[in-house]
Amino acid sequence: MSIIISKSMLIFDFNKTSVISGWRLVNDVVMGGRSTSEFYLNEEGNGVFTGAVSLENNGGFSFLRYRFDEKNIEDFKKVSIRLKGDGKEYQLRVKSNKYNQECYKKIFKTTGEWQTIEISLSELQPTFRGRELNIPNFSSSKLEEIGFLIGNKTNEQFKLVLDVITLN
Repeated sequence: MSIIISKSMLIFDFNKTSVISGWRLVNDVVMGGRSTSEFYLNEEGNGVFTGAVSLENNGGFSFLRYRFDEKNIEDFKKVSIRLKGDGKEYQLRVKSNKYNQECYKKIFKTTGEWQTIEISLSELQPTFRGRELNIPNFSSSKLEEIGFLIGNKTNEQFKLVLDVITLN
């Protein structure tokens, strides 16, 4: 009989006493767009990323990011996120260094119910300002930023509720 011990690294656990001041919203208004969003803790202590994406003035995205001190992630292979979406597609985005211009993304679809999304770090594709880059997928042993972006090329309301984010 063998025993399997799985390690995990907590990135963020949302609860009623969570300090969410490290989470930042970046909407397309940085380039003239009109999308709006907010981020808050609900009564259950979950993080709620909600708003409206607008295509006006060449806009079309809303982004929520969390930056933290460098984490050594060489022993971890995937991101696990317990969340409740609204049936829409979102992007998980990560950066190995918060100052890098490029980030790495993977699109996931929500069901409208609580679900656990698991994404292999090696599946994260390089991107810069919405354009895919011709460089290898994410392979860093370090992590300094994680975030969620909605930008489905449509005017839409959105709501993504976050519970816990870990690396496994």
